[in-house]
Amino acid sequence: MTRPRLSLARIVEMNLGFLGLQFSFGLQQANMAPIYGYLGADEASLPLLWLAGPVTGLLVQPLIGAMSDRTDTRLGRRTPYFLIGALLCSLCLFAMPYSRALWIAASLLWILDAANNVTMEPYRAYVGDRLAEDQRATGFLTQSAFTGLAQTLSYLAPSLLVWIGFDKDAVDANGIPDITRIAFLVGAVLSLSTILWSVWRVPELPLPPEEQARLAAEPLTLRATLADLKSALVEMPKPMRQLALAMLCQWYAMFAYWQFITFALARSLHGTVETGSTAFRDTVLTVGQLGAFYNAVAFVAALALMPLARRYGAKAVHACCLAASGAAMLAIPALPSEGWLFVAMIGIGIGWAGMMGNPYIMLTGMIPPARNGVYMGIFNMFIVIPMMIESLSIPLFYRSLLGGDARGVIVLGGVLMLVGAVATVMVGRGKQEQVAM
Repeated sequence: MTRPRLSLARIVEMNLGFLGLQFSFGLQQANMAPIYGYLGADEASLPLLWLAGPVTGLLVQPLIGAMSDRTDTRLGRRTPYFLIGALLCSLCLFAMPYSRALWIAASLLWILDAANNVTMEPYRAYVGDRLAEDQRATGFLTQSAFTGLAQTLSYLAPSLLVWIGFDKDAVDANGIPDITRIAFLVGAVLSLSTILWSVWRVPELPLPPEEQARLAAEPLTLRATLADLKSALVEMPKPMRQLALAMLCQWYAMFAYWQFITFALARSLHGTVETGSTAFRDTVLTVGQLGAFYNAVAFVAALALMPLARRYGAKAVHACCLAASGAAMLAIPALPSEGWLFVAMIGIGIGWAGMMGNPYIMLTGMIPPARNGVYMGIFNMFIVIPMMIESLSIPLFYRSLLGGDARGVIVLGGVLMLVGAVATVMVGRGKQEQVAM
């Protein structure tokens, strides 16, 4: 199938939905650990409370990806999944900061992550479907750029509200700050509106007649979907399998960073572990500002990575990105001031830009286009399984090996990022590099 080339403006518009989707993820990354803390969670149990994301991703994304490969509606192959997921996501974002108990917040996170997962991989498959081969690097790195921009805004939202006059210490009866609640309401609006704009401005291409005939002969059923998923796992290209170790290291590290960075900096900057203190709320704002900065770096870095990925290949570029992030994580616990932390965020931002773009450039060169959905869903298993391992393993050694100090988790993350860089270099050469040429 010959795909029409799109202008850069159209590529930007088709990826605008990632702004709302990643704003939602940014709110989770910046605020769920503090929200759990406000509601009385034990610090060592935090990873278990974050299990919602990886578990729902493991169960939902491969199935949704396979289902979207077999879907043929008037709205398109992938679009129905975007719309359903975005609507559910908006409702959960609206409700989350009104949680009155820990179990309510954790339950809403399960639904929110399921909704995000319904949207995510069909969206990535839509980009692979819609763009000509030589435009995919631009498409996926545009998604990475929107990830950086959206998460910059989501991390910074509470601080912006304080700067315009809201009281950072105004909290509800459950201890959740008013500025957190307002930020989640903004996310609820963006999550749905940006997806609607993308699918309106850049609709999916109609399926060719032979593909429509194939789908009509093999209608969408659970049995057929599971059979597709099974055959895709068995027939997975070898280079895709080789990416598994690199993905394990980088996503274990990044998930741990999101969970523990607030608690690590509360210790290193203010010497406190008391979640109800003013110092802890100050740390939450600082982490938001640092997160906004590293995501702004990721936004700029993603644009810079486009020509680099075309020239040197996504694999080499990605290894350098992970090395920069690893060096930054190793340095963070020893940095004496907020100013030096912003310097470290440059490395985190470069690594994050690489994680959100380069692996997908590599992947699209390895898989058959007709199975973009199922393989995008399977590839998400390379993200969520490391998250599950992290969530289940850190509580086992958090106190015994790390002394109950969150700074040790950040150091562990830095080591794993460096191992991930080496593992990326070891991925066999092949089509995954040629796709960006």
